[in-house]
Parts: sequence; C-alpha cells; structure tokens
Amino acid sequence: MNKKTFLSFFIIVTIVLTGCGDTENTSEERDQMTNELDPAQENQPANPDGNNKLGYVRYTKDQLNNDPEKNHSVTIDRTKMANMITRIILRNDGFEEVATLVTDEKVLIAYSKSEEMDSMKAADMAKKSAVSVMPGYFEIYVSENELLMQDIQSLHNSSVQDNNYDNTINRIIKEMKKSPQGMDG
Repeated sequence: MNKKTFLSFFIIVTIVLTGCGDTENTSEERDQMTNELDPAQENQPANPDGNNKLGYVRYTKDQLNNDPEKNHSVTIDRTKMANMITRIILRNDGFEEVATLVTDEKVLIAYSKSEEMDSMKAADMAKKSAVSVMPGYFEIYVSENELLMQDIQSLHNSSVQDNNYDNTINRIIKEMKKSPQGMDG
C-alpha cells in the first residue's frame, strides 16, 4: 500500500468513525431534547421537597381535561403558616412573645408587646403580617391579651370534630375583639 492510498484509507476510516460517534451523540441529544419538551415532564416538580425558590407549572387545556383522576386541590400546612406568621411578627421591634393558631378559615394571634408600643400599631402590624401570608378568605383576629396565648395553645392539639372546638374558638374570638384589631378592623 503506497502512502497516498494509506492516507486516503486513514481519512475515510476517520470520517466513518467520527460520523458514527456523532450519530450516537446526536441521537442522545435528540432523546434529551424530546424528554425536555415532553409536556408531561413540565408538570413534574424538579424538586419534590419544595425547596426551590420558584414554583412553575404549565398545562394545556387538553392536558387538564384529560386528567380528571388527579386531585387538583390545594392544601395549606397550617403549622408552617402559623410558624411563618409568628416569626414575621417577632421580627418587628416591640413584640416579646406571639402565639398563632391557623384553622381552616381563621387566624388567631395573641401577643405580648413592650409598654412603649402603641396598641393600635401593634394590632395593625400583627394583622398585616398574617394578611401578607394567608389567602384572602381567612378571617384574622389579634389581641394583646397575653392570657389568650394559653387558650390558643390549648387548641393546637384539638380536633375540628371535637364538640367544644367551635365554642372555644368563638369564645376566644369574642375576647380578642375586645382588643384593637388594627387600622382596618
């Protein structure tokens, strides 16, 4: 085999091998793109723990209509919401202790504040903190009556089916309404 033939043979083999390699990579890339563009993949959370800073979902009308079996209701972790509200309030100067209870439709907040803090301002800050976190249909009640913190605490392990539950909630709300409810209420 002369040099020219060997060089031609070498170039042809290199092209064939390179072409096969590219075909494999192209096939993998094509599969990856197909998976990324699959609408079913878009609906799956990338981080099921919910630790992402963004939430994103995209559906077409057909996808939603063709998926009647899935439960599309939204649930609220009441303990996490109560925790968030309490922490937000305590970040404000003048609040010493805060107890928050979140029910299916109400938020009850009792707090102790410093003597220097105006009662109306404290109530307004506590209420607005809850409003900023909760959906709009929640009724929010606040009170600087520190004794109500124990009442709220006594309810946190209660069941909604408990016969005294509604009576206790209504009694606490009645007491809370004796305190300022903020600028709006």
